[in-house]
Amino acid sequence: MSNDAFARKQQADLLVERTAQQLQLLLEETAKSLRPFPPYPGAFFVYAVEVNLDGAESPDMGCIVVDENGRLCELEIKIDFGEEFGDVVDLVQSRDETLKPLEDLHPRDHIILAYNAISQLTELLLEQSA
Repeated sequence: MSNDAFARKQQADLLVERTAQQLQLLLEETAKSLRPFPPYPGAFFVYAVEVNLDGAESPDMGCIVVDENGRLCELEIKIDFGEEFGDVVDLVQSRDETLKPLEDLHPRDHIILAYNAISQLTELLLEQSA
């Protein structure tokens, strides 16, 4: 009996993983069809759309975005003023905008975030075509 339960759990895990992979492919296609891809608000160098985290298990994920290639990433924006505030000549030079791909995301969270991203990108595509 426990072998049956274990087999069902394995099958469920495979379905979740396969669904996450398929949604990722769909997300990539959707992102590539949105041209021009919008710049992230307030960023100087990043083109990305912030992903709604509703339904995600980890509320402490940070700023999750989808980039123009359809990758789910965490966006980090840092400003380094040097050792002394007066060292900075240009705000652009002191700015560090980094996209960190979410590689260790559990497939269950990937499904939710990818679906949310696809929905948001679809809204932008519909706005573009209107």
